[in-house]
Amino acid sequence: MSSTGETLLRAVETPLFWIGALTAAYFSVCSVCRLLSGLRVWVLGNGRVVSPAKLGKWAVVTGATDGIGKAYAEELARRGFSIVLISRTQEKLDDVAKSIESKYGVETKSIAADFSATDIYPKIEAGLTGLEVGVLVNNVGMSYSYPEFFLNVPNLDSFIDTMVNINITSVCQMTRMVLPGMVERKKGAILNISSASGMYPCPLLTVYSASKAFVDFFSRGLEAEYKSKGILIQSVLPFFVATKLSKIRRATLDKPNPDRYVAAELNTVGLQSQTNGYLPHAVMGWLTTVLCPARLLNSYIMGLHLGMRSRYLKKQKQG
Repeated sequence: MSSTGETLLRAVETPLFWIGALTAAYFSVCSVCRLLSGLRVWVLGNGRVVSPAKLGKWAVVTGATDGIGKAYAEELARRGFSIVLISRTQEKLDDVAKSIESKYGVETKSIAADFSATDIYPKIEAGLTGLEVGVLVNNVGMSYSYPEFFLNVPNLDSFIDTMVNINITSVCQMTRMVLPGMVERKKGAILNISSASGMYPCPLLTVYSASKAFVDFFSRGLEAEYKSKGILIQSVLPFFVATKLSKIRRATLDKPNPDRYVAAELNTVGLQSQTNGYLPHAVMGWLTTVLCPARLLNSYIMGLHLGMRSRYLKKQKQG
């Protein structure tokens, strides 16, 4: 037997090889299931309508004044929910609330809160007291200004705290507030907006990617805990959407505008507990997690982000 053959045989005989093989198979099956489920949603539509009658009167949306959060607030209002808008700037909250009330004729309530802080939750909890919250959309989030090596991130210490507070703590704390009422009524839906960046490591966006992986795992664990109690908990993993956060200005088929993405995503509620939310994104999720080897994907993302980093730093230097 050749030395290469002997090496392969020894590798196959090790427990680590089989652990790796089984892990890869598991994630491949999960990705295929997401794709097939996405196709089912696209062909058959939503089997469980997101409506106040089925879930509860109020929908709470964090990060509600821009992008995906604003699109969720508007689409849920269109479906008849009263809306609680939570974001940092009161002026923006007032503008969005006025627009929603005028366009959809529903009641709104706004709470100004900066999720980079941790002392905001008593105020939010007081604002939600007495409301029948049927839907919570944990959407507020932050990313990097540009891709960067971990140790080179400006103001790294405060950056870590801010990223964790906004992307992780907010999801846990908001869920803590609304879940007891949902359990008592045996109905409700919690939509946690993760990211495709949480499906695999994203070098040079490492803290962001890891924080979104937390959101995904938190959602999936919580879904297993509370599914039997009538609560829908969903991990939403979008690829690029044309928003300010993504810095994408022009919408395309694979980079939809927020309204298009949210309308598609809400059709998956009750059918998928983990979703890319939009059929082209489901296809992209399948391709990147099943067909593309992890090492190759990691190398590609690293190269892509190195290029983005280089262009950003060059632009900063020029002016």
